Amino acid sequence: MSAKVDALVARDTADPHSILGAHPSKNGVKIRAYRPAAEAVSAVVDGQTTKLKRCHPDGVFEGVVKDAEMPLSYELDVRYPDGNEFRIQDPYRFPPTLGELDLHLVGEGRHERLYNRLGAHVTEVDGVAGTAFAVWAPSARSVSVVGDFDSWDGRLHPMRSLGSSGVWELFVPGVGEGARYKFEIRAQSGALLLKADPVAFAAEMPPATASVVTRSRHEWGDDAWLAERAAREPLSSPVSIYEVHLGSWRRDPRAPDSCLSYLELADELAAYAKDMGFTHVELMPVMAHPFSGSWGYQVTSYYAPTPRFGTPDEFRAFIDRLHDAGIGVLLDWVPAHFPRDEWGLARFDGTALYEHEDPRRGAHPDWGTLVFNFGRNEVRNFLLSNALFWSDEYHADGIRVDAVASMLYLDYSRKAGEWIPNRFGGREDLDAVEFLKELNELLFAREPGIVTAAEESTAWPGVSRPTYLGGLGFGFKWNMGWMHDTLTYFQRDPIHRRYHHHTLTFSLMYAFSENFVLPLSHDEVVHGKGSLLQKMPGDRWQQLANLRSLYAYMWAHPGKKLLFMGGELAQEREWSHERSLDWHLLEDAGHSGVQALVRDLNHVYRDTPALWERDFDSSGFYWLEPNDADRNVVAFARAGNPGTEHLVCVCNLSPVPRERYRVGLPRGGRWLEALNTDAGLYGGSNVGNMGGVDAEPVRWHDQGHSAELTLPPLGVVWLVPERG
Repeated sequence: MSAKVDALVARDTADPHSILGAHPSKNGVKIRAYRPAAEAVSAVVDGQTTKLKRCHPDGVFEGVVKDAEMPLSYELDVRYPDGNEFRIQDPYRFPPTLGELDLHLVGEGRHERLYNRLGAHVTEVDGVAGTAFAVWAPSARSVSVVGDFDSWDGRLHPMRSLGSSGVWELFVPGVGEGARYKFEIRAQSGALLLKADPVAFAAEMPPATASVVTRSRHEWGDDAWLAERAAREPLSSPVSIYEVHLGSWRRDPRAPDSCLSYLELADELAAYAKDMGFTHVELMPVMAHPFSGSWGYQVTSYYAPTPRFGTPDEFRAFIDRLHDAGIGVLLDWVPAHFPRDEWGLARFDGTALYEHEDPRRGAHPDWGTLVFNFGRNEVRNFLLSNALFWSDEYHADGIRVDAVASMLYLDYSRKAGEWIPNRFGGREDLDAVEFLKELNELLFAREPGIVTAAEESTAWPGVSRPTYLGGLGFGFKWNMGWMHDTLTYFQRDPIHRRYHHHTLTFSLMYAFSENFVLPLSHDEVVHGKGSLLQKMPGDRWQQLANLRSLYAYMWAHPGKKLLFMGGELAQEREWSHERSLDWHLLEDAGHSGVQALVRDLNHVYRDTPALWERDFDSSGFYWLEPNDADRNVVAFARAGNPGTEHLVCVCNLSPVPRERYRVGLPRGGRWLEALNTDAGLYGGSNVGNMGGVDAEPVRWHDQGHSAELTLPPLGVVWLVPERG
């Protein structure tokens, strides 16, 4: 036993419970306690005190409670030389808080709700309140939980290793909500590492880096929303997403350096998104991250919302409030890489635990970050459980997975010799492929109606096809090709657009190969790219007109919609995470006109099934005029399910009005202007068709009817049949 006690004192044991706590003895029950710096320790059983003798000079005490039997309930009286005396519950008298099934599932990488076992859980054991801590650190020689409750002294709370699972566990009585903590890990090298909890549910305010014990008291009020979501089919529903960076969407003008809280944002953002007609808000990563300049894309606490805006329960209230307003909440999620912070996941137990050992697999060359080892069961489990966590615990309506292309290719941003081929000699990361398939299968099986979207910028086949058909299983894929080609076209001076006409039409060659989201995201308005308005050619009137036309073309094009905040204001300056959007621009009629247009686009879109019922079926779209390059005109029709009226979209992307421009129409009768981007309400010149036209039985564009239209300059007109 003396060797074991020496190892305990040296913080080099994996089984402190075999030394400390209560153990059967021939005369009763022997109690052993480790209280460094204590002067005296006694065991208290049913009010009777048994003094423990010092058996090691560094503060190990032991004694026998005579005639006692196991299991024994007792407390410890601890006295220090300064006269202070405390009565405590001994952590080493309690059984493990994880069972054999938990450990088996962890080892296999199949513990879907890993977060219910690992991390810090406020609970009661044998009627004693405290917190159960558990962490995965398979290569550690020893692990202690340290925090406010033990003066960050790694000697006081060594944890026990639960066998081959690599999980370490300890129930610490008396520890409750708000306690800050970390894990002190002795690596095989002997080095002591101080690490934040990978499964912490709350984190300290940056730049502090401790994990925080918390539990939820939020009472959800969104049962009706969740039931409706479960019955909804996102592919054949309207989806219009407002992408938001919470720290810079809006700030108090009296304190521009101070961000709004989750609760303040809940009121303002919910009301705004509802008024603007968006169906969803997509949040740039809210998982805790100490470096605000990463915009959340360098996550250090995957299970904790950032404390910059409030508590975890206040974030729950934020989502509840948006649901009450009829707005879904999508979360940007970053499983591709993680930062190298020494207190974070990097070399967590002294080894490459979450990452690959070889930098050709484990280091990301562009971002200076580390790449998850998707081939390791426990790492895959950590991420899969995390994706489920945000829907289960926070009622998120889906995730957008960041940087999928960087996950799929072993040679992503790497030169020859800087990457390792897969077992077949190819460049595909087969472990990442299987991880992404498992991710989507898990989420769609457990959370009906949820959205998963991939930011994938290559031609990887079947990103949004079911896994049983060989796809990755995502619900949607961001259409980066559409974004690039469309912005390239619109940035050109109209006089040159005729030479690049089919840059605009090319997207329809592949529009139905995936379930696409059309993204005008934050990536297009940073790093010197300028705002969307700045990209538009011409004088200010033409810039605004071009932007309005871009939006109307986008909303009529097959695919779901995503617009980054500020786009609806015609933001002039490039986006910065350090300041609010320029809401004062709405005092100008041109900018408020763009906002009014986006609002109307969303509302007309949601009220027009032809624009979304058959988004991903080629029968839901057909060209009327794709080839009029000389006049910069395109025209097409959108069709919904049988019985749904068509919508015709005509775009004149030159600054010259087109009089008597004949367009084929799918049926006769009166056709109304559902939307005209040149309306004075939007800041336009009011060129149009006086509200509607009558279709004539003149065959045109392969249609049995047609009408002569007046096409406004740099304008888009939407036509719908008049309802009888």
